[in-house]
Amino acid sequence: MGTIEQGAVYDTLVDLLIQGGNREEILKFRLGTTAQSRLDELLDRNRDGTITPEESSELETFAQFEHVVRLLKARVLQSQKP
Repeated sequence: MGTIEQGAVYDTLVDLLIQGGNREEILKFRLGTTAQSRLDELLDRNRDGTITPEESSELETFAQFEHVVRLLKARVLQSQKP
């Protein structure tokens, strides 16, 4: 599987937000199948110690993206409290 561009990791989330995704859609948000497959591959290579520097950078992008998604979901949940 090929490399996913750093900005492309964020595209689906940004599209959801631009289209006015509601709270439920944001909370259900997951990586697409292609991105998830690539992430799984990178995690396997990292565990095996066979990851390249470029792949390591790509994996870091996924980690940063996951952090942003968790923050967004946390804020959505906090905004639902009375």
